[in-house]
Amino acid sequence: MAWRGLLWGVFLLLGAGAILLNAPGLFQHAYAWYYRGKVGSLPAYPGPLKVRLLVLAPHPDDEALAAGGLIQRVWAAGGAVYIAWMTLGDGFQWDAALLDRTLRPRPEDLRRLAIRRREEAKAAARTLGVPEDHLYFLGYPDRGLLHLFLENFYTPYRSPATGLDRVAYPGTLTPGAPYTGRAWEEDLGRVLDWVQPGLVLAPAPEDAHVDHRATAYLALRLLGERGWLDRLRFYVVHGGLEWPLPKGLHPGLYLEPPPRGRHLAWQRLDLTPEETRVKLEALEAHRSQMEILGRFMEAFVRKNELFAPALGLGGDR
Repeated sequence: MAWRGLLWGVFLLLGAGAILLNAPGLFQHAYAWYYRGKVGSLPAYPGPLKVRLLVLAPHPDDEALAAGGLIQRVWAAGGAVYIAWMTLGDGFQWDAALLDRTLRPRPEDLRRLAIRRREEAKAAARTLGVPEDHLYFLGYPDRGLLHLFLENFYTPYRSPATGLDRVAYPGTLTPGAPYTGRAWEEDLGRVLDWVQPGLVLAPAPEDAHVDHRATAYLALRLLGERGWLDRLRFYVVHGGLEWPLPKGLHPGLYLEPPPRGRHLAWQRLDLTPEETRVKLEALEAHRSQMEILGRFMEAFVRKNELFAPALGLGGDR
């Protein structure tokens, strides 16, 4: 009868609508499952690992998320590791709100958060075997690095989170330096010239976070000026909606290439169970972040880490 056909049509439309509404989640899980199965066929990270490694981290915790295993491997091979943090994470208002139990964190709350995150970064570095004299805190504004790179290269930027327009934290490389792209460039260039790294890790330009993209752009400029682009390897932390899946601790799974960077020439560094254990311990040292982002951070403790040469395959980057 006609009414039955109409009823079936309504049911089909409702079912199709429900599937479409849930399509993003279905797609992300399907992506993770499909690409995770291909990780084992990626080329192994070639080394050499007895190098002077410099890790460029936009925020405290990026160094352990992206390279906690590689850092350990370089030390074990007789190399040396240095870490430079671009910011102290003083723009993460959700974190300050949780820690200070307030709905509207004040600038002074976020400044206290920066000091706490600096100490957490030191603790994480100790866990990974990196001595304190190999650590550089630049202290530029969290969520402001792209402004420095694009609009505020010469004119100081004022952080809407902290109210600061210059580096104000103790233990930073150049206290009092203005929040300008030029000052940031000079500081990072100074670190590169001091360390003389044989290998530099930096976020990929494809990373979704604006601070990560800005760090990638500045790294490409400075290393290109020095003729060191062959020393640069990319990593991704913010790789697309819901990546990596599943959330939480799954050390027996491969970490698959991020959706935003799946076209990069990824190389796989397989980790030992001990390396994954120490990596997790380093992440747990970032206690302020684990309280709010724990399941996301734990999802990076996998069987492998992923790095891509900046020049890509065939030198097309």
